[in-house]
Amino acid sequence: MEQNNIVSKLSHLGQMLTGDGSYLFITRIARMFGYGFLSIVLVLYLEQVGLNQVQIGLLLTLTLIGDAIISLWITTNADRIGRRRMLIIGAFLMVLAGILFAITRNFVFLLVAATIGVISPSGYEVGPFLSIEQAVLSQIVPDEKRTSIFAWYNLVGSFATALGALGGGSLVQALMDSGVSPLGSYRAIVIGYAIIGALLGGLFTRLSSSVEIKTGDDPSDSTSAFKTRLGLHRSRGVVLKLSALFSIDAFAGGFVLQSIVAYWFHVRFNVQPAILGSIFFGANILAGLSALSASWVASKIGLIRTMVFTHIPSNILLILVPLMPNLPLAIAVLLMRFSISQMDVPTRQSYTMAVVAPDERSAAAGITGIARTTGASLSPVITGPLLANAALLSLPFFISGGLKIIYDLLLYRSFKAIKPPEEK
Repeated sequence: MEQNNIVSKLSHLGQMLTGDGSYLFITRIARMFGYGFLSIVLVLYLEQVGLNQVQIGLLLTLTLIGDAIISLWITTNADRIGRRRMLIIGAFLMVLAGILFAITRNFVFLLVAATIGVISPSGYEVGPFLSIEQAVLSQIVPDEKRTSIFAWYNLVGSFATALGALGGGSLVQALMDSGVSPLGSYRAIVIGYAIIGALLGGLFTRLSSSVEIKTGDDPSDSTSAFKTRLGLHRSRGVVLKLSALFSIDAFAGGFVLQSIVAYWFHVRFNVQPAILGSIFFGANILAGLSALSASWVASKIGLIRTMVFTHIPSNILLILVPLMPNLPLAIAVLLMRFSISQMDVPTRQSYTMAVVAPDERSAAAGITGIARTTGASLSPVITGPLLANAALLSLPFFISGGLKIIYDLLLYRSFKAIKPPEEK
């Protein structure tokens, strides 16, 4: 019965998506597989090339800062210059980052690659892709279906990240078992990431002109809209307030990036890459399922309540992870956390798209996304020294969980009265 229900939902999803929508789901899968593929071994790879924990923290911070700056320009200009064109540029920056990371051990060159390229230390979305794809999906589906589409969009992304993590960890283990050095094994993953970026660019070229912003007959109307600051006009206040709150959440999340948590398990319990891949495979599968259930919960209690009332328990579980006395219990609590941790993601995305004008969606998604990336970019430089001190190794979990709970309370207080169209 449950299997038939899932098949029915998938069939309904296919009916709601156009050809472009289907391509965006495919690009989401390819990209998130690449992010998961790399994130499990990224910190281990940087350690193998000779970086210490402080340098690694700085590198991860600059990775996210550079991504934020480049993505801000791309997303706030995408509606004017062309969404498809900007997506292709983002894919090229993925390829660039992967190649540069693979060919050099020089810290300065790695900093340059981290700053100008697109690379995900968290296993989650980075770059301009999510913001532009959200805007396109909001344009091609009805309002009442938007949250459901975003839930499926996040589900396939989480599954792809899970498969990427499992594949990356398993491939590294297989290479090392066959006699390849740890450095060579990790470098194979980095090269694979660059190849996935090239595949992504090819897929984006298949998008039609329907993904571009629909303008009126009078070109002067379009021109005046794009003269507004950062692509925003009527929704500027709401977007800036959401951005400030989302940056707090992301700053907190930056303390527990997937690559950092994988490193923590490796140091604390001596967990090897293949097992790390399996742990985060399960974690991301549960995260994807939690995202899918978010649309049903939101239909009952609303988007803002879903975001807050599911996020607080997940952050309490995050705080409990380092308090577990052994590996099985630590894994169990982490998986429990992931089982509800992503219910706020499709609801957050849907809410942002719902409360802004259609011609502001790329900019709004981009600015809120950049706020999140900027917030997340500041944390690793703090986390690096903590990871280098055995007594402080678990502190990032406590900082992250506490700050995320504060964010939840502020979000509910600020936006509980602002309803999306489908809830009015």
